[in-house]
Amino acid sequence: MERVEAEGDTIDQAIENALRVLGTERNRVTVEILAEARKGVFGIGGRKARVRASLRGAVTPGEKAVQAQQETQATQWSEENAAAARQKGKEALSEIIRLMGIEATVEIKPGDTPEETLLEIHGGKNGALLIGRRGQTLEALEYIVTRMVGEGYGVEGDQIVVDTENYRDRRRKTLEDMALRLGEKAKRKRTTVSVDSLSARDRRIIHLTLEDDPWVTTKSLGRGAYRRLLIIPEGDRKMKEAEKKPPPAEPAAKAPRKETQGS
Repeated sequence: MERVEAEGDTIDQAIENALRVLGTERNRVTVEILAEARKGVFGIGGRKARVRASLRGAVTPGEKAVQAQQETQATQWSEENAAAARQKGKEALSEIIRLMGIEATVEIKPGDTPEETLLEIHGGKNGALLIGRRGQTLEALEYIVTRMVGEGYGVEGDQIVVDTENYRDRRRKTLEDMALRLGEKAKRKRTTVSVDSLSARDRRIIHLTLEDDPWVTTKSLGRGAYRRLLIIPEGDRKMKEAEKKPPPAEPAAKAPRKETQGS
């Protein structure tokens, strides 16, 4: 390993952690500061200092052996760190729910992708209260827990998704059906259809649902957390653009073989 990123409470501490992983001295590396340390408010929103350290010049066989050992230790530490971050997220969410006066439990599950960690709330009769209007309470809980976990474990941990009563999946299917229905309306009436008050997550679902339709395009408009989304009829614009792309070059034809007399 010739380059590593590391964190610390200060820049100097982050550099020391990087040197420890690389198994070398300060004068053997080039350091790039990626982020300054920042204190949060009421324990939320803070972050550690982060640096990238790269080795200079050639590495001796002894240093390579040390680096291999340190790399193995760093991988193990990263896995342990990720597990600790997931546990901290579960504990933080459980405490927030308790302070809301809701009796519920939190379970850690794999997300839809390897980068996601699902914190599923089992709340009995409190599902509607935890979800909120169009999932706004879930979004707020997810934001707070993500910031609290990120304070101690950096920005490279798993993406935390908070869910209850399978709301995320139900909401996704509802939005996909709505996107297809409104897309057909935009094409049929040849007019732009506007959808208001959607979160960034919801807008992304609609964008992805309609991105392969050559007859419509989607666009977000406005500012703030809840922007408008436009579904715009485009005729066959996308198909025409694809047709304008030059076809791949064909391999040159081989010259015919000349026949010699007597053959």
